[in-house]
Amino acid sequence: MPLNMPVPTGDQLKAARVAAGLSQAQAAELMDYPLQTGSRGGVQSRTWQALESSTDERNMQGPVFAMFLLLTGQHPDFVLAPRQPTGGPASAD
Repeated sequence: MPLNMPVPTGDQLKAARVAAGLSQAQAAELMDYPLQTGSRGGVQSRTWQALESSTDERNMQGPVFAMFLLLTGQHPDFVLAPRQPTGGPASAD
């Protein structure tokens, strides 16, 4: 099954972030984007702001958006799950 990983629009990215209950700074931190101190002293991510902007040409890459959806439990087809143990260490024959 091929993975469909389209590039999201700024509005789609914002909707996914809001659905996850995250601020822009929290979403940026989750995805390891840089954070800066804002003019009012709070933390912000100019990178995330640009990705959500309708006037900025930058977009989040499709695979990165797919990971964001997985990490926030919103992917339409897949979920992240811990790997199951394989039964212990392999024996040498």
